Amino acid sequence: QVQLVESGGGLVQAGGSLRLSCAASGGTFSSYAMGWFRQAPGKEREFVAGIGWRGGSGSYANSVKGRFTISRDNAKNTLYLQMNSLKPEDTAVYFCATGKDGWIRIRIYDYVYWGQGTQVTVSS
Repeated sequence: QVQLVESGGGLVQAGGSLRLSCAASGGTFSSYAMGWFRQAPGKEREFVAGIGWRGGSGSYANSVKGRFTISRDNAKNTLYLQMNSLKPEDTAVYFCATGKDGWIRIRIYDYVYWGQGTQVTVSS
């Protein structure tokens, strides 16, 4: 059973930065794509960024492109999300998830294991 634990969320002013981490255990982290999703109050969970099993440039939602960077360290079984130039509309609970295979996916249904989420709040 794969376990994912997110950390790094918090309260930040607009224009600031945060770095989220997702520590994975109980599975073969390096074999699977990983993704970040977020869910704001009253809204559906949405794709933020995804990265393939080997790493690389990743894929991003248009709303975060150019501001967020996804990366992974397979030696540490850890996924990251560097968030810069944060906006109030980025406020949400952020979740990491394990893809069903090694390729980047953007649909929520293509992710198998999920973390419990970490709150990110951006004040104006």
